[in-house]
Amino acid sequence: MHHDLRRGALHALISATAFSAMGACIKQAAQTTPNELVVFVRCAVSLAILLPWLTRRSGAGIRTARLGGHLLRAGFGIASMYAFFYAIAHLPLAEAMLLTYSMPLWIPFIAWIWLRERPSPVVFPAAFLGLVGIGLITRPGLHPVDPFAALVGAASGLLAAGAMVSIRRLTDTEPATRVVFYFALLGTAIASVPLLWAWQPPSLPALGLLAAAGTLATFGQIHLTRAYSCAPAALVGPFTYVTVLLAAGIGWLVWDERLDHWSLLGAGLVIATCLLVTLAGRKPSMR
Repeated sequence: MHHDLRRGALHALISATAFSAMGACIKQAAQTTPNELVVFVRCAVSLAILLPWLTRRSGAGIRTARLGGHLLRAGFGIASMYAFFYAIAHLPLAEAMLLTYSMPLWIPFIAWIWLRERPSPVVFPAAFLGLVGIGLITRPGLHPVDPFAALVGAASGLLAAGAMVSIRRLTDTEPATRVVFYFALLGTAIASVPLLWAWQPPSLPALGLLAAAGTLATFGQIHLTRAYSCAPAALVGPFTYVTVLLAAGIGWLVWDERLDHWSLLGAGLVIATCLLVTLAGRKPSMR
């Protein structure tokens, strides 16, 4: 596997900008639209965007011998998406993003088990401090935040970590666009099932927001996939925290959402520990 942390970081920062804007679109649309429909439209729009690419390539670009790997990636990704969008709808935007983007805390351990990318010893105390930071953000019983939504948001981070490591495993043979295409295709198929009991016609404003969210998500996902193909997952992951900073600004400007001092401390602790993991993991050992 080739390593280019500088390029990986650039792709991650581009994706962060797109995902923060996507989160704002989802939060606004979710006020009138069920979560099942939000997930389906997001995936369907991505698929519609990628179909012209497929047509131009006459199908050659999607031939793969890794269908099982794509299905596993889609399973992790869709489960994380359901949890993520639920958290966005029920929590302040920055807190929902931060809980989901706790994935860098989990990535080194999943990558160690799955890819044999052994983490530096400093990752273990850093992960503990990161969990303390998550606790300061949610503060069950002491913070005016839906505790179930906070738990779902944290679970989305763990599931997203599994998705990101599966991308790293796929991209040794699969180009970024193919990985995103199969996620859109398989994700749309999986997300269509709950519509059998959760369908309701979306309003035109909500449909426009969801179309924008799907477009931004596709753009962001292509760049994020490229980021994880450029460098080990443990090194690229922390750069995604720019999404949280941008989401905090959007939440403040649009919904007047403000983080209290404990949440800010927790956010700083989580981000700092992820940066520590990045610095410690510049030379990962492969076993």
